[in-house]
Amino acid sequence: MATPRRSTTRAAATPAAKRVAKATKAKPAASHHAGEDLPKRAKQGIVIAIMLALFLGALDQTIVGTALPQIITDLNGANLYTWVVTIYLLASTVTVPIYGKLSDMYGRKPLLLTGVGLFLIGSALAGLSQTIEQLILFRGIQGLGAGALFPIALATIGDLYSAKERGRYQGLFGAVFGLSSLVGPALGGWLTDTFSWHLIFYVNLPIGLLSIIIIMLELPTFRGRANQKIDVLGALVFVAGIVPVLIGLTNVQTNDFATPAVAGLISAGLAILGLFILVEAKAEEPIIPLELFRNRTFAAAAAAAFFASIGFFAAVIFLPRYFQTVLGESATNSGYATLPLLLGVIISSVGAGLLVARRGRYKTLILGAIVLVTAGSLLLTNIKADTDPWVLRGWMFLAGLGIGPTLSVFTIVVQNAVPFKFLGAATSNLTFFRQVGGSVGLAVVGSYFGGQLTRTIPEELATAAPAGTFDPLFAAAGSNLDQFTNVGGQFDPALLALIPAGYVQVFFDAIKTGVADAIGSIFWIAVIASLVALLAATLIEEIPLRSGTRAGAPAEG
Repeated sequence: MATPRRSTTRAAATPAAKRVAKATKAKPAASHHAGEDLPKRAKQGIVIAIMLALFLGALDQTIVGTALPQIITDLNGANLYTWVVTIYLLASTVTVPIYGKLSDMYGRKPLLLTGVGLFLIGSALAGLSQTIEQLILFRGIQGLGAGALFPIALATIGDLYSAKERGRYQGLFGAVFGLSSLVGPALGGWLTDTFSWHLIFYVNLPIGLLSIIIIMLELPTFRGRANQKIDVLGALVFVAGIVPVLIGLTNVQTNDFATPAVAGLISAGLAILGLFILVEAKAEEPIIPLELFRNRTFAAAAAAAFFASIGFFAAVIFLPRYFQTVLGESATNSGYATLPLLLGVIISSVGAGLLVARRGRYKTLILGAIVLVTAGSLLLTNIKADTDPWVLRGWMFLAGLGIGPTLSVFTIVVQNAVPFKFLGAATSNLTFFRQVGGSVGLAVVGSYFGGQLTRTIPEELATAAPAGTFDPLFAAAGSNLDQFTNVGGQFDPALLALIPAGYVQVFFDAIKTGVADAIGSIFWIAVIASLVALLAATLIEEIPLRSGTRAGAPAEG
């Protein structure tokens, strides 16, 4: 059993701090976390603020994607297109474990306010961008703030509620992701088409300011232990290792794997991360406590979340591409077309949280959810250009039902399995593994999709017309078949001129069939990843949920 940590309340002028100071006189601080004593109304206000913060980060990722083509056109930034997304991904991912550890040391409130504040500053500046270089810089600032939003928001719930109570709130947070995926594309498209893309960044400001006000008024500030040392060396080595890995994974989509831009960067990053492990083993207050990974339940949950993310990202990225490229839907309508998937995520995320809160058990629920993800992904391997829309909606809904619990229940499992002093670090590292799993998944799936196009498109064209009909087209296009998957059939006129007049429609039909087949094939990767996640999840221990926010955790068996 871990030694309880003494937690004291700083004298502060906020109403919440006064209430906590009064309440903690009746109970020794060492026996519980002071957040447990907050009145119900104060806790509800904090939950609202946290949901706003999570919605802020989740909405930004979906709203920017819709407007990005117009942004790149206005700022003449086609050559730096990917960096608008990559810089945000880098900044938000590398800072997640650092924020989590610092929140364990200095409290959630200052770190959460820092994260939301940086995010809003980056949003305001991004809306003022006049060049692509400015936009990339300001998106980086946004990412630095976003790294704090998800892990610290979830850790704060761990401060306020016992493990038995957290389920109902963690489920709501999972639903926030589904709601943002539904609202974001439509809102981004409407603002960009009706007014200006600059406004998509200003949408964040009122939401974020309201969240800051509630956090400042209601969330108490807790002091950490005295004379703590920040692991500066560990943080620097960690950033130096993870950045080249993430850049290398991003470069997979435009480069061969066996190149310095991909394999070279990934290898260098992994070597530095090996050094990082040595540094952390000797650090007094490591950024990533290595003893977390000796906790079987934490390690198994992190591994399961990593692989489960691959299936989730494959669905949310490639299903819209199917609707746009194969069925000719607009970007906004393709977002609505994925509604069955998102509806499944929202329903199962909320339902799973409530079930855990009511029954106090989670392992069977996790295993069942991953089985549903596997089954949904297996069905989606059958997607074709002429798949019945209602059948496809059923497949997406089934996959969504499986994805939802993986977004909410894993957090409950991890927070219940570790000592309270590691709550922030454990929550942030779970978030980190989930995000890196998504990055690895996108790299692998994107590369495999490109390889499949080189098989499916030539095969479909070969069966659609006499031999040699499209030879001049392939000679001019070379090996780059991605250009044949442009949304809405927007192809280079010079290439289209090489197609015999009587075969233009045949060409388009064959391309759609080939793209659909390639998209269906990538879900085999999701099936395999889900099976690995299922295997990892079987190692999770069914630890009784704690009824209080105690400092200790169950002993390892």
